[in-house]
Amino acid sequence: MQWIMILFLGIAANLDNLGIGLAYGVQKTKIPLRSNVTIALVSMIITYFAMVTGDRLSTYISVWTADLIGGLLLSSIGIWMLLQPKPVQPNPFENPTVADIDGDRIISIREALPLGFLLSANCLAAGFGMGVSGSSMLGTISSVGFFSFITIGASHRFGSLLARTWIGKYPAGIAGGLLIAIGLVEILF
Repeated sequence: MQWIMILFLGIAANLDNLGIGLAYGVQKTKIPLRSNVTIALVSMIITYFAMVTGDRLSTYISVWTADLIGGLLLSSIGIWMLLQPKPVQPNPFENPTVADIDGDRIISIREALPLGFLLSANCLAAGFGMGVSGSSMLGTISSVGFFSFITIGASHRFGSLLARTWIGKYPAGIAGGLLIAIGLVEILF
């Protein structure tokens, strides 16, 4: 059961990447392999530090309390994602050219680093929740990195096709729903 939750967490934490990949694919802005790997590595590093912090905190509380905190945190992130208003400031989700600083329609490693930090916001909170709950650190970090790489690569390559599907239209809603479900499983089981 824990491995299924880890897989779903990897997917949920990276569904925002679908939006970025779609936007760049449609606008024909390239995300080279090295930049995609950079974004995945940033997500993995953020997840690692969040999990270590959560794991350290869990040594001071009971297993039941840790599961409750982790589950509530994951569910809260999911609810926040569902209720999140549209941003007023331009950002890479609304306008992909914001991250392409030099305007060459190629996301370089230098441009991928801040983009990776932006995309890893979900990984920070989800990693903390999974760390408190005592989930497999290697499994969670690997899942986050793998799905980061896959979601950006696939959505960028198949941007116009994915944009027409319900996944392309509602990535935040799907991610929020998955995080709520993972949080409830963590609390109840």
